[in-house]
Amino acid sequence: MLIEIQAAAGPAEALVARPSAGTGPFPGVLLYMDAFGLRPRIQDMAQRIADWGYVVLAPNVFYREGTAAELAPAADMTTQEGREAAGKAAFPRVGRLTPDKALPDIDAWVSALAALDGVAPGPIGTVGYCMGARLAVRTATSHPDVLAACGGFHGGGLATEDPDSPHLGLGKARARFVFGHADHDRSMAPDAVARLGEALQAAGLAASNGIYDGAPHGYTMADTSAFHSEATERHFTELRDLLDGTLKA
Repeated sequence: MLIEIQAAAGPAEALVARPSAGTGPFPGVLLYMDAFGLRPRIQDMAQRIADWGYVVLAPNVFYREGTAAELAPAADMTTQEGREAAGKAAFPRVGRLTPDKALPDIDAWVSALAALDGVAPGPIGTVGYCMGARLAVRTATSHPDVLAACGGFHGGGLATEDPDSPHLGLGKARARFVFGHADHDRSMAPDAVARLGEALQAAGLAASNGIYDGAPHGYTMADTSAFHSEATERHFTELRDLLDGTLKA
């Protein structure tokens, strides 16, 4: 179902997925979409996570640019050409979602998740895909008191040399982290993966920081040409272990 959240710059849509069975309350999980926005694939992924026993909130982080329907990819992304065409429209939005805009929104997403019916009080988790992985890390570093689990899959730009790189805040985090990097990913090259690993270790955080051999950037997105079924299932297994081990322990 779609709800409306009052975010930092106005109302924003968000998907909410709840378990198909069982009685709550359930731990909350904040899911950050990839650059292509809220769409059926994100809803499917949110529901799969919810059916493990979680309430999942997936906000339209690009609400300043338009509604989910207005921003939905127009091309068939299962072809390489269609995915590239969709990227030309979507990627500029990623650059415009700067940390000074993202952080106040993160406050709103965390508050909205906690206020949903059926969400248990206590720690929450977050997971992000592609650029959403950066938002997940920023959530863990800006809300360490409530964030117990953070997953990032085929993320880009997690450990750059920029002064506002997400990895620089890891010293503030308390969460357990799981990263599944795409193989040969130009947005997360081996030196960046190593830099991220060093920052996690320096912060004394429990974390895995693996590369999924043969999996391209965007491997979880079944509605695109980047989909890699084996890597996707591995990611779901590692994500469930992360969430269950921290939020249900």
